[in-house]
Amino acid sequence: MSETANPESVGMSSQRLERLQHWLDQQVSCGRLAGVSAMVGRRGKIAFYGNAGLAERETGRSFQRDTLVRIFSMTKPVTTVAAMMLYEQGCFQLDDSVSQYLSEFADTPVWIGNTASIDAVEKQQNPITIRQLMNHTSGLTYEFLHANPVDNYYRDQGINFQSTEYTLEEMVQKLAAAPLLCQPGSQWNYSVATDVLGRLIEVWSGASLQAFFKERIFEPLQMLDTGFHVEPHKHQRFSAMYGPAGGRGLADVGQSSNGRSGVRQSATNECSTAKAAPGLDLLEPAADNRFLHAASLYSGGGGLTASIDDYARFCQMLLNGGSLDGNRLLSPITVDYMCTNQLRDNRDLAAMGQPVWSETSYEGIGFGLGFAIVLDPVKAHIITSAGEAHWGGAASTFFWIDKKQELFTILFTQLMPSSTYPLRRELRARVYQAIVEATLEVE
Repeated sequence: MSETANPESVGMSSQRLERLQHWLDQQVSCGRLAGVSAMVGRRGKIAFYGNAGLAERETGRSFQRDTLVRIFSMTKPVTTVAAMMLYEQGCFQLDDSVSQYLSEFADTPVWIGNTASIDAVEKQQNPITIRQLMNHTSGLTYEFLHANPVDNYYRDQGINFQSTEYTLEEMVQKLAAAPLLCQPGSQWNYSVATDVLGRLIEVWSGASLQAFFKERIFEPLQMLDTGFHVEPHKHQRFSAMYGPAGGRGLADVGQSSNGRSGVRQSATNECSTAKAAPGLDLLEPAADNRFLHAASLYSGGGGLTASIDDYARFCQMLLNGGSLDGNRLLSPITVDYMCTNQLRDNRDLAAMGQPVWSETSYEGIGFGLGFAIVLDPVKAHIITSAGEAHWGGAASTFFWIDKKQELFTILFTQLMPSSTYPLRRELRARVYQAIVEATLEVE
């Protein structure tokens, strides 16, 4: 656990942070969330921690600081850090082709798009590169998107990295036989690319992804509650997962005709007007689920569970430029590079074919290596700093790192899908209004 500071000593207002606690309480009282916690770190110390509600409504167990949650895609930055550690060791170059290390991708076909059938394919114009895996321009996709014949093919063929029936190596081999959604490098599309990166880590290091994470990241950073499953003596700390009443969980992430993901958009502002949300359904209990058992497939794209203090240590390491408590994982130059937009011609995600993801517009948002990067806060319609790095998970977890303001923020809850309510935008507003000593641009 990091050192806690009086908010005023790190340039934040105790009184204004009470608004953040009120917001957490409100999310539970109006029925949006069963339980939630948030943490704000600034200038190397914890300025705020708050929680509200229940980790398991069925038993009345409260959502505490040591509650363990499924962080899903917040696994992706961890995997990308691991890969960049191996990059620093000279194991690969960012523009190496994936097929140089995983030969099964050498002949992966590309779907021609539009209204064509899944059988209408062409050859790759250029091979998938490792950089494209890290910035989601590889042409891969996700089975849950329900947007095109390629992700439908994934569902038909059982290409799902949350599987309990295959190893990571076996699932990657299945994936390589599926057509790409588009030519590598041509579009941004959220995908299983980081799972392929996880397999590459195994090839480069000679260790399982689980073993590499534990030895090279979790133990040095003292992230002792983070892993691919919850150990038996910690089962009582694991949270149940919920969804909006009448929803279908991750299946509701499917793209609508205007490209917007999610459900219940008419309810997004109900808490701000003090109206009740439609309620919650239990999607996955805390007991008797796969995260309580050792994994057979280590998903670098979405397989980890963690506590909020553990993830805070990961965020602080990045904010410090790659080190924490004398343990250096990366060079500060490498961390800065990861937090630099890696999309072609410095485009934002909207220009790369992704106008909206989750509940957020992607105008003014780029993508670095492992997480999104704010290019233009005004264009993105959010108060933050240019260069802020962020990402979230399918169960509405979220984090961001603002190096300019020496700040990180983490939100932990278990509501699927993450697009149900604009939690991330609302959280940002309540964090930044509490800063009273800001680092401002000099004209």
